[in-house]
Amino acid sequence: MRHTLLTFSRSDFFHAFSLGIGSDPRIGYHFIYPGCGYGGSCFPKDVQALARTASEVDYPADLLNAVESVNRRQKSTLFAKLNQAFDGDLAGKTIALWGLAFKPNTDDMRDAPSRDVMEALWAASARVQAYDPEAMKECRRIYGERDDLVLVADRIQAVKGADALVICTEWKEFRILDFDWLKAQLAMPVVVDGRNLFPPKAVKDAGLMYYAVGRGDSLASA
Repeated sequence: MRHTLLTFSRSDFFHAFSLGIGSDPRIGYHFIYPGCGYGGSCFPKDVQALARTASEVDYPADLLNAVESVNRRQKSTLFAKLNQAFDGDLAGKTIALWGLAFKPNTDDMRDAPSRDVMEALWAASARVQAYDPEAMKECRRIYGERDDLVLVADRIQAVKGADALVICTEWKEFRILDFDWLKAQLAMPVVVDGRNLFPPKAVKDAGLMYYAVGRGDSLASA
């Protein structure tokens, strides 16, 4: 049930649904906020295992298959929004990435949305400048040394000289940000927020183009 709520609440269509169902104190908002998909060692494996079990007994696993499908789509949404902001031309661009782990307070990158974003960026001939409080060694273990991946010491170094910022993990230290400062660091004033950390108006008032998840494309503003 939890991964079903997580998945569907993170699609654009279910933003209003999340607000409604989350107001029920028996459910709450903790697992039903829009975002760029789930990962880790449990949710993906559990959904896939249940779907396989259903298939083995000829039971239609429509809901489980939909959960898996929507989660895959949510993971691709960050690159899609970034690609839209750059009119499909990301070659040679440097993209700052905040957050590599699939969730805060871990170094676990299994099925993390950050991996989908990075691999799509590399396929588009872009360069990644990334920071995570815990998952730097794990990222290096997975991807090794490569020219298009620079792991930096902190979030400030990640955005210096970058063309845009993408946020994949909702670490607490990412939530406090001077938007005027950020705009001055970026070559292009583009922020793709996969975890909806910031008030849209405050970001837009600083002159940044802000692409969130589940809030509609109207929030992108020059």
